[in-house]
Amino acid sequence: MAVLLHIDSSLFPLEGSGSRQLTDAFRRVWEEAHPQGGVIYRDLAADPVPHLDVATVTAESVPAPREELIAEFEKADVVLIGAPMYNFTIPSTLKAWLDQIILAGRTFGEGVAPSGKHVVIAASRGGSYRPGTPRAGFDFDTNYLEKVLEGGLGLQVETITRELTMAAVKPAMADLVPLAEESARRSLERAAESARRHAALLA
Repeated sequence: MAVLLHIDSSLFPLEGSGSRQLTDAFRRVWEEAHPQGGVIYRDLAADPVPHLDVATVTAESVPAPREELIAEFEKADVVLIGAPMYNFTIPSTLKAWLDQIILAGRTFGEGVAPSGKHVVIAASRGGSYRPGTPRAGFDFDTNYLEKVLEGGLGLQVETITRELTMAAVKPAMADLVPLAEESARRSLERAAESARRHAALLA
């Protein structure tokens, strides 16, 4: 049975969160296309995992809470990560989860073969950080995740990004509303298409 590990990290509920809307769109299509599959769900905003501490990293064996998180990650065939941008980077709760599941000799490092696991990053940000925009180069969320997950853990990473989520509520961004709506439409379509493709791969 194929398993989807679904991680959300947005502080906001579904109706107010661009990243949750993307992960919701992916998961709904995944479950429709692959009803025999299993889903493991973690909402890191509602139930944050602990940050690493000295006791955890120096323990002779992997503590039970960390073992549970790593086992979920290892069991998953596809990992779906909702990653909003907060202060130019990922939420601290998502970083804490990554710190828990990245373990030398187990999930990465010398002697650990890349699993080939697929990861879909469902990213959202209030503005735009594309080349040529005023804040180009301030994007430390998706590029960080891609480097860690693909370059570090050897996973196959796909990133779906929804931009300009604040356009509808910030008067100064009113002229960008059409672009925001187009970004929402395209990203939701991409999320659904990605879910169908991944479900077909694992059917």
